[in-house]
Amino acid sequence: IDPFDLLAGEDFSDDPSSASLFRRHLSSADSLDSDLSYRNRFLLNHPTDPIGLSGLLLLPQSFGAIYLGETFCSYISVNNSSTSEVRDVTIKAEIQTERQRILLLDTSKSPVESIRTAGRYDFIVEHDVKELGAHTLVCSALYNDADGERKYLPQFFKFVVANPLSVRTKVRVVKETTFLEACIENHTKANLFMDQVDFEPAKQWTAVRLENEDCHSTEDPPASDLSALIPKSPVIIRSGGGIHNYLYKLNPSADVFGPTKFQGSNILGKFQITWRTNLGEPGRLQTQQILGAPVSRKEINMRVVEVPPVIHLNRPFLAYLNLTNQTDRQLGPFEVSLSQDESQMEKPVGINGLQALMLPRIEAFGSNDFQLNLIASKLGVQKIAGITALDTREKKTYELVPEMEIFVESD
Repeated sequence: IDPFDLLAGEDFSDDPSSASLFRRHLSSADSLDSDLSYRNRFLLNHPTDPIGLSGLLLLPQSFGAIYLGETFCSYISVNNSSTSEVRDVTIKAEIQTERQRILLLDTSKSPVESIRTAGRYDFIVEHDVKELGAHTLVCSALYNDADGERKYLPQFFKFVVANPLSVRTKVRVVKETTFLEACIENHTKANLFMDQVDFEPAKQWTAVRLENEDCHSTEDPPASDLSALIPKSPVIIRSGGGIHNYLYKLNPSADVFGPTKFQGSNILGKFQITWRTNLGEPGRLQTQQILGAPVSRKEINMRVVEVPPVIHLNRPFLAYLNLTNQTDRQLGPFEVSLSQDESQMEKPVGINGLQALMLPRIEAFGSNDFQLNLIASKLGVQKIAGITALDTREKKTYELVPEMEIFVESD
């Protein structure tokens, strides 16, 4: 085994100046009976040796790939390789990006009192990477040498933050239901073990993840099946372009009231994604808001809430309906009736008894539940359609949306 491989990181040799400096020290040690204990470090074998704080054991000038969403962690050692003690050592470490500077360590308020000859001061810095592009880790030491002269030693370590994965989405609308498909692609050189891929819907939506029934079952496993107690294995997205697809079903939320529900926003929500690498290192990303097709909202929404499970031919039945005011003003009163279509004078489902029902005014963003006495005149699958609500004050007519299908049985 090459001793250099034991003492240097895999990316150390990427920087020629750092590699040559380390090779020189290693060859110097070999010439002294291969003593790698730095017992003879006080000997001045090179013009750079008298410097009080050596940059030898710090990071190379450039190192391996860092990805967005990961935690950048670096172990830094400040070494006194001179023949005298240094005092009042102030150490700073910060990350510089194109947008900001983030301070990671600052000992100016409580400086290191002294670092003896051959001594060192070690510390670890961590930073949650939240920006793409060029980054610079700046480490600096301000200290007094043996002559009391104040000296400053900076070190700069550059790295580039890349995107570990991409999320491509497709939105499909089927009647009142919206389907969201997300394709996640791995751009790293290692497998990603997906801990969590959660879609956080906007307030006006509810979301349910759709999974393959063969892989996911809601039934309770048999008590004797011990394999069911084993935790579900995580989804693995292979390195170098591996993909995995997720499908979500979105419906308008019934628990949201007021302008948020009816403003017609096309914001669907965002993804929260967490993963781990082969060595268990965590990563986390949050996508931007995902947009769908703009939702058009009518002033009045009338829909069927519930019908009996069994409906017989020529027998009256009660249908429960809801009339919702989707504006910021009061509307009504309303007259609910069955519209007369010239192309189809007799409808398969009509109102039984009084042909018009009067409803009171509805407050802004309010609703009114009511029931109609209906009757079916044809067998088979029929539609409850043609029911309208007339605003008697503004003379506007609103239709039942969406139409509801029922099955009519014989006696």
